[in-house]
Amino acid sequence: GGWLLLQNCHLGLEFLSELMDTITTRESVSEDFRTWITTEAHPEFPINLLQSSIKFTNDPPQGVKAGLKRTYSAITQDLLEVSKMPQWKPLLYAVAFLHTTVQERRKFGPLGWNIPYEFNQADFTASVQFVQNHLNDMDVKHGVNWSCVRYMLGEVQYGGRVTDDLDKALLNTYARVWFGEHMFSENFCFYKDYVIPKGKTVEDYLQYIEQLPVIDTPEVFGLHPNADITYQTNLANETLSTIVSIQPKDSSAGGGETREAVVQRLADEMLEKLPPDYNPHEVKAQLQKMGAIQPINIFLRQEIDLMQHVISRVRTTLTDLKLAIDGTIIMSEELQDALDSMYDARIPKLWFRISWESATLGFWFTELLERNQQFSSWLQDGRPNQFWMTGFFNPQGFLTAMRQETTRMNLAKGWALDSVVLHNEVTKMMKEDVVGPPPADIGGVYIYGLYLEGAGWDRRNSKLVESPPKVLFTSLPVVHVYA
Repeated sequence: GGWLLLQNCHLGLEFLSELMDTITTRESVSEDFRTWITTEAHPEFPINLLQSSIKFTNDPPQGVKAGLKRTYSAITQDLLEVSKMPQWKPLLYAVAFLHTTVQERRKFGPLGWNIPYEFNQADFTASVQFVQNHLNDMDVKHGVNWSCVRYMLGEVQYGGRVTDDLDKALLNTYARVWFGEHMFSENFCFYKDYVIPKGKTVEDYLQYIEQLPVIDTPEVFGLHPNADITYQTNLANETLSTIVSIQPKDSSAGGGETREAVVQRLADEMLEKLPPDYNPHEVKAQLQKMGAIQPINIFLRQEIDLMQHVISRVRTTLTDLKLAIDGTIIMSEELQDALDSMYDARIPKLWFRISWESATLGFWFTELLERNQQFSSWLQDGRPNQFWMTGFFNPQGFLTAMRQETTRMNLAKGWALDSVVLHNEVTKMMKEDVVGPPPADIGGVYIYGLYLEGAGWDRRNSKLVESPPKVLFTSLPVVHVYA
């Protein structure tokens, strides 16, 4: 008749099948018996156990208003009056605001935190306990030791979870800007209209929180207004992709075209446009002509090998899929995934594993043709004047090859690869303006296809500027990279 609590069950999945058998095969189970299981989401969690359970999640609330409301609903009047110091209530509210902010920033993905940390109620409780102890031990003449408070919040209580240097700098900035003697002045605010209320009871604070806006601008957390566009776009994409993934997968029974017919037509179109395979002998001969042991040509050879792998895989999948739709061969799990993905305009898992990220199957296939075009024209017509760097499988390898090339050119001057570093100069040319390679005395390469996220580019003065409103990505001009 007792309750059993099993924690972190994603770490012991084998035991769960045993647990399921134990519970279902017992002849008599007390009415009062309950099993609680805590787990992280896991693809291999036993599905029958999941279906027969009551699911319960405890997600942090969305928005400053909801976050503060939840925090203050759990605060008792005794806690509010635990210290007679005038700094106590404003400090408690500021810690609650910081707690809400660090959780709310997670929804903005990498714009909010480089690594999404699991900040939780325990961090808040420990911070409040620290502030309370600090005020109790405080010498009234000297007042609050602010450097200690900031260090404890930014480096220990919340900072203890943080492993990224830039995230640590962000947390310490919040601690510096929001915690200090200035927080007790009349004109202090976290952001306009977000102030520290003056109240005597928990009810007073809840009343103030109730009139805060339901939806906050990203500027409350110190982010650019454009961050909200990114968040809303990702949220909409996630929702739509979930809806698409749970659609029934049966063939259409109405008068419309069946799923199979749609995919078969699409496979025919793609096979027609798919570039021919590279002939290994021709590739070898062309590279010999260009200088097979030059670093940049070795890089080209590796890229062509990877591209050939993608082309072969796409050709095989499409051919097999057509045969499976006709009933000539059995529809395997991978072909079924390809059929479902192509119908939903997503990239089949088989292709995605060996290729690149893209928003839809259409963009992905267009990019396949464009990437291949760059390699085949480089092979046929010799080294291009400029390179589409984001069209490579291994852009880092391309830059390394360029460093090696420059080092070899300057061996007579005693250059060594270890001491050669990269330099980038954003030119004023667009892709169409490039008519020749970079000047021979400097060497290097011209690259294009780079974008800035969250910043604009002033072409006249060649410098970064604030991102224009509602513009998420800014295309950079041609960049001269040399070593």
